[in-house]
Parts: sequence; C-alpha cells; structure tokens
Amino acid sequence: MTTDTAAPARDYKDTLFLPDTDFPMKAGLPKAEPEWLAWWDKIGFYKRLRETAKGRPKFIFHDGPPYANGHIHLGTGMNKILKDFVVRSQGMLGKDTPYIHGWDCHGLPIEWKVEEKYRAAGQDKDKVPLIEFRKECRDFANHWLNVQRSEFKRLGSTGEWDNPYVTMAPQSEAIIVREIQKFVMNGALYRGSKPVMWSVVEKTALAEAEVEYHEKLSPTIFVKFPVKSGAIGDAAKAKVVIWTTTPWTIPGNRAICYSPKISYGLFRVTAVGEGSGASVGELLLLADTLAETARNAAKIEAWERVADVDPKGLVCAHPFHGQGYDFPVPLFAGEHVTDDTGTGFVHTAPGHGEEDFDIWMQHPEAHPKDGPKIPFTVSEDGSFYPHVPIFAGKKVLTADGKDGDANGAVIGELVKAGALLAKGKLRHDYPHSWRSKAPVIFRNTPQWFIAMDKPIADLGGKTLREMALKAIDDTHFVPAQGRNRLRAMVEGRPDWVISRQRAWGVPIPIFVRKADGEILRDDAVNARVATAVEKGGTDVWFTTDPQEFLGNNYRAADYEKIDDIIDVWFESGSTHAFVIEKEHGWPADLYLEGSDQHRGWFQSSLLEACGTRGRAPFKTVLTHGFVLDEKGYKQSKSLGNTVEPQKVADQNGIEILRIWAASSDFTEDLRLGPEILKANVESYRKLRNTMRYILANLKDWKNSERVAVKDMPELERWVLHRLSELDSTVRAGYAAFDFNRVFTSVFNFATSDLSAFYFDIRKDTLYCDATSSVRRRAARTVLDHLFNHLTAWLAPVMVFTMEEVWRTRHKGEFDSVHLRTFPPVPADWANKDLAAKWDRVRDLRRVVTGALELARRDKVIGASLEAAPTLNVADAKDADLFKGLDLAEISITSGATIATGQAPAAAFKLEDVAGAAVTFAKAPGAKCARCWRILPEVGKSKAHPHLCLRCEAAVGEHDAKS
Repeated sequence: MTTDTAAPARDYKDTLFLPDTDFPMKAGLPKAEPEWLAWWDKIGFYKRLRETAKGRPKFIFHDGPPYANGHIHLGTGMNKILKDFVVRSQGMLGKDTPYIHGWDCHGLPIEWKVEEKYRAAGQDKDKVPLIEFRKECRDFANHWLNVQRSEFKRLGSTGEWDNPYVTMAPQSEAIIVREIQKFVMNGALYRGSKPVMWSVVEKTALAEAEVEYHEKLSPTIFVKFPVKSGAIGDAAKAKVVIWTTTPWTIPGNRAICYSPKISYGLFRVTAVGEGSGASVGELLLLADTLAETARNAAKIEAWERVADVDPKGLVCAHPFHGQGYDFPVPLFAGEHVTDDTGTGFVHTAPGHGEEDFDIWMQHPEAHPKDGPKIPFTVSEDGSFYPHVPIFAGKKVLTADGKDGDANGAVIGELVKAGALLAKGKLRHDYPHSWRSKAPVIFRNTPQWFIAMDKPIADLGGKTLREMALKAIDDTHFVPAQGRNRLRAMVEGRPDWVISRQRAWGVPIPIFVRKADGEILRDDAVNARVATAVEKGGTDVWFTTDPQEFLGNNYRAADYEKIDDIIDVWFESGSTHAFVIEKEHGWPADLYLEGSDQHRGWFQSSLLEACGTRGRAPFKTVLTHGFVLDEKGYKQSKSLGNTVEPQKVADQNGIEILRIWAASSDFTEDLRLGPEILKANVESYRKLRNTMRYILANLKDWKNSERVAVKDMPELERWVLHRLSELDSTVRAGYAAFDFNRVFTSVFNFATSDLSAFYFDIRKDTLYCDATSSVRRRAARTVLDHLFNHLTAWLAPVMVFTMEEVWRTRHKGEFDSVHLRTFPPVPADWANKDLAAKWDRVRDLRRVVTGALELARRDKVIGASLEAAPTLNVADAKDADLFKGLDLAEISITSGATIATGQAPAAAFKLEDVAGAAVTFAKAPGAKCARCWRILPEVGKSKAHPHLCLRCEAAVGEHDAKS
C-alpha cells in the first residue's frame, strides 16, 4: 500500500545532479554548418590534419574529376560525401590520407556549353578565332570550378581545396602530352579508318562512355539482293533477303553475313496480296525460323519451300547494281548472326558498324584493288559525300539531330529498283550523345586509335588487352560484381578511339610524314613539345611555328601537324600520373565513382596505366549506384522529383544528407525524397539526444572520478563489452568501406542499448546517488568512454555535429574531433560470458516491462516506480543470473521479487521469452521526495522523514560539502 506523508519542508532539487549542458537540443544545422566550415578554414584544418598524420602509413585515394560545367546535383553530391567518408575514416584508422580534389576542364561538355551562347545569338562558332574560343572555354570552366568548389565544401568535404588538380593547368596538360607520347613511342598509337560513333550535331567522334541509349522510332526494311554466282539450280535465280533499321546504310553495303548454325530455305512465291513487294514466281532465300515473319511483312499470301540452301560461297549483286554500285556483294559466315529477328541474313556495311568492319577486314580477298578498303559514304555533317552515287547531298541527320531525307531517298530508290520486299517501323533503344541528346551515327572516318591487341615491346610484348585483363583480376572490387562488368567491357571493346574533331582540349601532339604517313617518333621533338606546353599551356601547339618543335633535323614542309584533340577520357585517365604518382605515391589504394564509370573513368585509367606502366593505377575499385526518387524512378527536373543538395542544406542541413548516405546501401541504387529525408531527420534527432544526454551527465567531470573496470558494476562492464564489440565492427566496416554497417551498428547501439536501456536505468543513479558513490562514478566513467568513442566513430559521417559535441568539452583553440584517431579499446573490456548473461537478463527484463506497460495502459499505475512486480522463472539458472543484481533497478521499479517455479495462470508472458512470467503488484511504502521511489523505509528517518535511506546519505554528503 502506497502512502504519502505531508509535503517536505525542504526542496531537495539543489542536491540532485540534474543534466546540464550548453549543447542545445535543437541543432540549427542550416546556420551552424557554415559556421563550422568557417572555423575549419580559420584554423587551417586540412594543413593541420596533414601535419598530424605525418609519418603514418599512407592511404592514397584518387579523386575522379567531375566536369566543371554546372551546379552539382544529388548524384555528384553523394559521390563527394562518400569520398569524404573514405578519407576521414581512413585517417581516423591511423592512416595519412591526402585528398586532392580535381576537376575535368576540357572536352565536349564544356565546349558544348560555350557553343550554346553562340547558337542562342545565331552566330557560327567555327568563325570565332581558335585561341579566343579556347579562352572562353577556359574562363567558363574556371567559373564553374569555383562554383562547384563552394558547393562541394558546403557538403562538409575535407581535402586540398586551395590547390586542386585541374586538367587545364599547363603542368597537367604537359603530363597528359607526355603520356600520349608514351603510346607514340611504344607503337600502340596509330591512325586508321574505322566506323566510329559520330555526333552530327557536335561534329565529333564519341566514345562509348559519351553515349546513352534512348527510345527511337526507326524505319525497317526487307531488301532483296539478287544472287549472281556461287549457286546452282533454282538458288541461282534467288534473292537473298536482309532486314535493317538503317536504310541509309544500304549505299555502304559491301557484304551479307549468315550463320552456319542456321538452316536456310528457298521459298517460291505463289500468291501475293495488294501492296506486296514480292512477285509471283519470285524465289526468296530466308532463315526457316524467320520466314513466316518476312512473309507476313511482305503480304505474301502463299509460297512453297523449294529446297534447303547453304549460303556458303554465294555472291550477290547490290540492289542498285548498274547505278554506280557495280561491285560484288559476297556472303560471309559470321558469329554475330542469329535468328532472333530479321531474316537470318545481316546486311553488312563496313563503314557503319563495328561487327561489319571486323568481318570485312577478315576477308581481304573481297576488298577493292583500287581506292579505300572501307567506303567513305557519309560526311561529318551527316550528308552523303558528293561521290556517292544517287544519294549525294542527302542527309542522314540534320544539324539539329533530326532525321534527314536519306532514309526516305534510299527506300524510294529501292522501290524503283524492285528491291524493297517490305517496310515498317520499330521503336527501339538507339545510341544518343549524352550531351546534345541527339542520335548518333556510325560513320567511317580517319581517326587516331590506341591498339588493344598489338604487342607492346616495352611492356614485355604483351597486348594492352592482356595487361588490362590481368590488372582487373589483380584488383579488389567493391561490390565484387564490378570485376565481371569491367572485364566483360574490356574483353569485347574495340581499339580506343582517342581523337576528337574539337577545339577545347589537349591536342594529339604529333607530326606525320607526308610521304608515307609514318608518325615521327623522336624523343627530342617530344621533349620540346612537352616543355613548351608546361610553360605556356596547350595553346602553344596552335600558335607556335611547327619548325620550332621539329628542330634542325626535320623540315616542317615534310610533315603534317595533327590538330585533333585527345579524348577527354584519356585526359582524366592520365590524372593518376600528375596527382598521385607525382605527389603521394603510386598506385592508388582506392578509386571510387558511380557504376557508370566501368565504361568511363575506371576503364580509361586502367587502359592508360596498363599501356604505359603495365598495371592498373588502383588497388581497389568501389562503385556506387544512382539516386532515384522514393518510388524508384529516375530523378528528373521535368518530373519535379529532384532533391537538390543546396535545398537540403538550407532546409535541414547537410548532416541529414550525410546520414542518409551512410545509412543506405550505396552499392545499389539509392532512393531519396521528402519522406526519406524526414526519417533521416528523426534518426539525427535521436543521435543528437544521445550525445546530449552524455554531455549533460558529464558536467564537472574530473579524471579522479574514474573507476577501474574490475570495480565497476556488471551493467557498466556490459556497456564496455559492447564498446569492445563495436570497436571491431567499426574498424572492420570502415576498412571495408561498409559505411552502412558502421552507421547502422552505432545508431542501433546508441538508440537501443544506450538510450532505451542503459541511460534509462542509470538516470536514477546519475541524478540521485552521492558523488562518492562507486556506482555513479562508474556510470560517469562509462559516459566518458562513450563520449570518446562515439564522437570518433561518428565523426566521418556527422562531421558538423561531432565537432560540436567534441568542442563542448574540449574548447582549445585548435581542438578538433577530426584530428583524432579512433581510441583504442583495452583488452579487459571484452567479456563474452558477461554479454551472454546480459542477453538473457534483458530478455527477462522485457517480460517485466511488458507487464508494467499493461498496468500503465489499464491506468493501474502512472509510472513504473509505483510497481513492485514478481518475476517468476521456471529455471533456477535464470534466478541465479540476478545474484548481485537488483531487478528493481534494472526494471526501473521501486521493488521487485524473483520467484522460481510455476507462475500463476494470470501472470504476464511474452511468447518469445520462454520460462518467464510476471505478476504485478504495487510498491508498498511512501514516495521519496528526492528520487520518487516508493519504499517502506521512507519516513523512518527523523532528520529527513521524506527521503529514502540512499537519498538521506546523499543529502548528508552534499550538505557536508556545502
């Protein structure tokens, strides 16, 4: 029975140790974060970090350069945040982790933006003087570099911001020049004629990494090629039928491919419908599995299969035979031919496709004796060259990327020639320039290539492909599937097209002898070029008299100076040479970018380094996914579902975005939207409250209070064991770049083990025990350990908040949590037996708290301190667990009893905790005016009749010190 005595004459509040801290409950991140950034700048944080880490083992991280051509977006923001996690966590693991930020300042993305100004004004960019145009590109890149630097810094990212690496800096350009010269000297660089992806809008070749696929509606045609030789009987009168979605490539046709694995039949047409492109009696050669598709498309009402036909050795005539296309069209076996779609025969135009080119080059006997081996049919503006019969001047694509009149013209001529069997339309994925968003075409052009399969004597006679594949096998990938993806790309890729017909970038600095097309390979000439670039930038290549580079041994009149621009991927792929190799050590421990960079920066860096050094420039490659909206859709301004880092910073604080990145599995595609942001705001609030509790209960902490582990209560030793476990998890997680595992583990510990369990139990001790109490001193000792470990473990993620927490206690001029390493954990903290015991204690406690919650719900009690439950355990071993423990303290009740044996039938149970039940009872006695526990001993003291004995002693100690 609970009884209350009259109100005490004394207010005991001044004898309590209530939480007290300057650390505010509300973070005010949008205002506070810029203030921390300013403070870090003021103290020269990055320089101090480098000085602090001097002499430690190096961890070399190389930053993949973003394009300096616009505001950052969520994807680039997340990328920079993840990189910051890496650098900060590796530093706190005890490494020296220099971080040089960089920018890609050359290439089409920037040139395209500058050109937009001219297009908007109706001006022709090609009429602008080259050096003037390049200066505009340089100024544009420099402007956006500064904008992005400010935006990236706002993300809380550390590193060398004042002296970043920049690909347009003369020193960088000089090293890029030296890198391409290495390929000149080892023989891997050559000029060839191959079909490459070409942007008519941008008038340049494109790499695979500069292309994206979008849906496009294309015309489809079935075309008849009459057999001219190689057949007997009815097959000699047949017509081979091909199918294509690019009618404009028919003028470039030089062969037809078939598969020996496919069965082909000869079909005689016996009846046709209106509008059919077939004639009664006509003989058509098709794959058996695709014949019906062709028959329906051609409106053939009836036919008969006449015979099996082996296409080997057949030679056809071009559909436009007699009109300037009077060459044989041989049939070749090809591995790429399938019977999935089409007719089983593949129209082969070697100037308009990689497979077409490869198979044509495998058959030199079919090449013309005079003229180019590969036909040049389409010019850089997307129109047919003047020498192309019938179609000269017809446009495949217009200057703005729209379909021209070439497809229609070809189809019309096929109809006139009686060669069109059928036509239709198909909606399919088609390559587009990632910058202009316009469709691209494959066209045969003279370009500069780096050979993938030519042995390089300087590197042991191995080919670039062989070295790259071995390097991939020697590299660690996170996630592991990245290896297979990159390997597949390298295995199947063609020679590297490194030339671009643009203005802004590093030129391919070579001379070609006019007499025989040989590249000039001369170390002295190369050195003069590189030295000039280092002094004056790459503009010197366009402004200097070539004779100055050639010296006295060569005549400029005998040589062609190449003005093509180097592929920007080669530039960024060379950055390892002037960032880490020159300054910090090579190769890098880690490259980190989005998964699209398997075909971009990862691959270009791999190929560049393997071709010049014989190995990859990285030891580990880590890839992250793309950011989608909450429903899993791609974020797009047109859909209105974008989340911009700048807005998050202004509304919630960047810390929220960092928590989101850390709590997500970034190796897969991530989702973010308003509701997910709200959830992360709540996570932040919980962690902030955890740290505030620690700070508030460490007021006036003195090291003399510290209690040795052996003298601590079990509960404190259990917390230290959990810290020991977490230390292993955190270190292993950060070492493996598993930020999700680290953050989730620490978050769960802070919210579940601490806030919902340990802190809840120890409030009474911390507030009410006397200062001399070993239990209170032990709890504060543990809080100090928690402070030291949690601030360190969370610092790489919550950069602003952990700095605020740290400096609440450490206010020295240069004190920063980010200059620390993870604190060591003493060996005697680990106690697996104790942990196993407390796993069961916590389960049994859950039964007690469940019973209390029921009593609260039924309004039997208002607070748990009004209760004195009985825990009934079936196994005496469970009762033994509580020897030396106070169940009432652990359950936050005023009293508690443990009973062994059969529990009453009405006792409260939890299904997942076997052998335990709780019977509820109210606590007997009176309520202590200081700690609020209800105990029979309250009222027994004459000096303090309103206090329990524990509080009476604490007040006495307090009064004696006052």
